[in-house]
Amino acid sequence: MLKLYYASGTCALASLIALEESGLAFETKKLSFANGEQRSPDYLKINPKGRVPALVTEHGVLTETPAILGFIAESAPAAKLAPLGDVFEMARLQSFNSYLCSTVHVNHAHRPRGSRWSDDPAAIEAMKAKVPQNMADCFTLIEETMFKSPWVMGETYSLADPYLFVMTDWLPADGVDPARFAKVSDHHARMLQRPAVQRALAYDQA
Repeated sequence: MLKLYYASGTCALASLIALEESGLAFETKKLSFANGEQRSPDYLKINPKGRVPALVTEHGVLTETPAILGFIAESAPAAKLAPLGDVFEMARLQSFNSYLCSTVHVNHAHRPRGSRWSDDPAAIEAMKAKVPQNMADCFTLIEETMFKSPWVMGETYSLADPYLFVMTDWLPADGVDPARFAKVSDHHARMLQRPAVQRALAYDQA
């Protein structure tokens, strides 16, 4: 059975939602970042990066959200979580998720995790101060050029939707009012109505 390691308030929520949408059998293990469980010897044997998510499969361990989401889609084709039969559309989905992973998430992380990039307190504070602008710029780009509506890819729900949902959830703490982005805000509200999202949030908030 699949086993997802996750922590509250992290991007692992996207993988948790996707698993709930997929119909695949899985179990979860919640880590406490406050207690440093992601750096425990037992967890580092599973994921030496010391981060979440990590998905244990019969083939081995997968890390990084885009890879885990892709694995879930391929493992549950009947759930239609990705345009598996369309090479271009699949690449477009991967492009969107890669942007969230490589740019949006990194911009967000400069607020709570500035120590990854500097040991200088002044530099860390400067990074934090830049987060609202950087996140707003990212979501302006998403709203105006990348989001097709009503779902990220257009008429069909996909793996891009739970990932965007997570990033949107971070905006208030990053000093950005989500109401500035009408399509993204509408998307977030509709995501909250999905039973799979509600089940995943119950895990995340437990």
